[in-house]
Amino acid sequence: MAKPDDSSLQEHELFAVEAKAKKLLDEANAWGRFPTPVPDILDAAKLRVAPIAIHDVETFLAYVAQKTAAAGHRLKSALSKVLGVYDADEQFIHIDPTVTESKQTFLKLHETGHHRLPSHRQMFKFFQDCEQTLAPSIADLFEREANNFARFALFQGDSYKQHALDMANAIKTPMALAKQYGASIYASCREFVRTHDQACALFVLEPIQIHEDHELIALVRRIELSPAYVQKFGRPDDSFITLSHTLGRLLPKHGRRMVIDARVYIKDLNGTLYECLGEAFDTKHNVFLLVFPLRPAATFDFLLPK
Repeated sequence: MAKPDDSSLQEHELFAVEAKAKKLLDEANAWGRFPTPVPDILDAAKLRVAPIAIHDVETFLAYVAQKTAAAGHRLKSALSKVLGVYDADEQFIHIDPTVTESKQTFLKLHETGHHRLPSHRQMFKFFQDCEQTLAPSIADLFEREANNFARFALFQGDSYKQHALDMANAIKTPMALAKQYGASIYASCREFVRTHDQACALFVLEPIQIHEDHELIALVRRIELSPAYVQKFGRPDDSFITLSHTLGRLLPKHGRRMVIDARVYIKDLNGTLYECLGEAFDTKHNVFLLVFPLRPAATFDFLLPK
């Protein structure tokens, strides 16, 4: 099942979040420094990464009990799993050290977003008895705002987009930019597509499995689309990709990690068939399919898979 939306905001909401992130980048003198200097950003925000490892459950619960003994201490549990915690009282963030370094980077900036966005810092409360919680709609909004704060800070506004403009429309581009910015390949691929001027699509898949009928299948985790793609091709709603799917030939198989310079075919909203450049990379945690429509296809004498 595809993951729910984790980043969409109304224009005025996004503007306000990015303004706060820009101000912090200014304070940290972080522009044009690579990888994005997260320690300096935390220093500018007057935040520290706490020495208590939250994956040590007993230590963490004892800490929470101590902090919430008196009402009013503000703690915020981030994401669906407790990978990061923001303590506004002590100006600490707690990050799970068992996740990858690039994930820790994003989590640090996500929690910094909760710290620098005034409504977050004022409203989030975490009580040991869990009797008081934010309305789900508000909690969801705050998560999307913090994600966008982290995006803007990590990719330094439109710096990532400008770098991508001078590079090839290929899966290796977001992979290279991920290393440059200190981001995960997942975050970099999403940023590459969502900020691209041309029509392109990213299908993030779960690891490839063998279906009961012995066919390869990969469930769709998320689909990221450029604005130009949505305008011309609409929003695909595929829940899985198999070898018989239009994009099936992009699935890496036989031990391969990458598929480069393949051709696939997609219809636009008017029913016109387009030849597309398709590439893929299998990280073993996710499979990324990158699709760039090129031109209307010529007449074919074979049936396209549905």
